[in-house]
Amino acid sequence: MKLKNTQRIIPALAVIPLLIGTLAGCSAQTENRKLPVQVLILPKFEVGEISGDFPGEAQLFYEEYLAGGEVYEISGCPDTIRLYYKDGTALCLAGQGKVASAINTSAVLADDRFDFSNAYILSVGCGGSAEGYGIFGDVYVISAAADFDLGHRADPREMSGPADTTWFYDKSFDSTAVIRLNADLTDRVFEQIRNIPLNTTEKTVWFLQKEYPDEAWAQRQPQVLRGTSVTGDNFWKGRYDHQNALHITETYECSDPYAVAEMEDIAVAQAVRRFGLLDRLIILRVSVNMDVFPSGVTPEILWGPVTDDHIASEDSLESVDIFRTAMENCFAAGRVLIEAIRSGTL
Repeated sequence: MKLKNTQRIIPALAVIPLLIGTLAGCSAQTENRKLPVQVLILPKFEVGEISGDFPGEAQLFYEEYLAGGEVYEISGCPDTIRLYYKDGTALCLAGQGKVASAINTSAVLADDRFDFSNAYILSVGCGGSAEGYGIFGDVYVISAAADFDLGHRADPREMSGPADTTWFYDKSFDSTAVIRLNADLTDRVFEQIRNIPLNTTEKTVWFLQKEYPDEAWAQRQPQVLRGTSVTGDNFWKGRYDHQNALHITETYECSDPYAVAEMEDIAVAQAVRRFGLLDRLIILRVSVNMDVFPSGVTPEILWGPVTDDHIASEDSLESVDIFRTAMENCFAAGRVLIEAIRSGTL
């Protein structure tokens, strides 16, 4: 009886290595079936449709690289988002604000249908340029992102006296309040696009001449610049917070000047860092407005119920009709980088 039992067991044991080998093969096949991504494009919002109408941050990239490709629903975030994929290029709307952009970027990078291990991540979007540094239509290669909301900030009406800034440093936030991007990659990116021609509009030129008649920095064509982005979780504007952004950039000893205020960069960078891809992150921002109020404009005029102006409207007081042109400038810079990534020359 013992012999018979042993005879029954031995063949069964012999099958186990075969099963293990089969499972390993299945796992390898699953791994091989992952869709390889060379470049993941992360705009933050689209104005209307993804194609064919007034362009937001995604449309020009979609039409050039993703039209006719596959569409995948990404779960693991509050609202199901879509990832567009074609020929190794992917695009997903990361969402507006730090929370949405961090969650959505994480959900995309965690999706095991895609292989991001060799991907460059190209985060693109608009923002408000720092008065005295940039103008409408400029494209910024971001070398560091600083958090506008970590630290302490006071209402100027509660300060004991006049002050240049109302932001106070807190060293306990040092590990998360600023992220520096790969310096070597930033240098290569800047060299690739620093001399590309960028456009403006007649109304924009008129506005800058009217607003800053004696300022040399404002009387030029848009260009590609390096800079630090300051990420705030609301669309702020004004001289107090302009000074705060300058102070934040200087406090964290960022290598490039404060260039643009925006709402997502440090959140996207935090998410990317958690997946070990920070060294492959590129951030481009294009200016569609200024971080201070134009002469004669108050918050109530710009944002209150008495106005129908909208940031993405060509007639908007806020965007001085530059929005569409700025999207084209950002795409022109991004396309050079995408082509360099796809050809292996970045």
